[in-house]
Amino acid sequence: MNEIESAALVFVLLLASTGIGAIVRPLLPEEHKAQETVQLVQLVVGMLVTFAALVLGLLTASAKTVFDTTNTDIRTFASSIIQLDHSLRDYGPETDDTRHLLRIYTAAAIASTWPKEPPPPGDDYPRDTVSARNNNDSLDNPAFGALLQRGQLQVRQLTPHDSFHTKLAAENLERFERLIAQRWKLIEEAHGSISYPFDRILIGWLMIIFLCFGLIAPRNALSIVTITLGALSIALTVLVIFDLDTPFTGPIMISSQPMREALVYLSR
Repeated sequence: MNEIESAALVFVLLLASTGIGAIVRPLLPEEHKAQETVQLVQLVVGMLVTFAALVLGLLTASAKTVFDTTNTDIRTFASSIIQLDHSLRDYGPETDDTRHLLRIYTAAAIASTWPKEPPPPGDDYPRDTVSARNNNDSLDNPAFGALLQRGQLQVRQLTPHDSFHTKLAAENLERFERLIAQRWKLIEEAHGSISYPFDRILIGWLMIIFLCFGLIAPRNALSIVTITLGALSIALTVLVIFDLDTPFTGPIMISSQPMREALVYLSR
């Protein structure tokens, strides 16, 4: 279930909870409809609404932090690719094959991570593995990892003929290791940080609140419109939280521009 479907489900569940409360209200004994009871319910609902607003605010801030961190990491990853290519270029023509592998990886990563955007030009990256990414929310594609490992192995097999190239080979190897570590960090960040049990508890909490709304709300058009708008606002908040927490899927995504700029540099 994607972010939009989850938000739509929350909207329906909240309205259904309100409807259940409105149906149950006429069935309650008269003593349950006394003014003191209604005031108590309103007090408890006000407390629950305050707690729910606090939790939703904290979740939004946490999801925004995840999104911003991933955005920074993807820019750092792109700059690391550029620096590695520059260092390989300084070594000499012996690293041309490694630089070609790096270009293939960058183009494939762009096409796989942002499948709804125009793919990078060229036919030298594995389009079959890219197509498989469309049905997988994870960035962990073994074929792409193998490309970086092959490049790292080629750097290990270099035979420097002077101290300058020895230092460059060690620097290239270190940059490859850093690049692979950054890739795994992005893979972990793509999974999101909000646990599914907590999601269900929070949604159940919101359903209880809207059930209480149905119990105490007067039956008129303004009440119905107000509760509907409230449910829609909550659903949109849930959409934003889920979307920000998964930076590489949904309507709000990390921009591919840093990686595309790195690919342009690698293609020079």
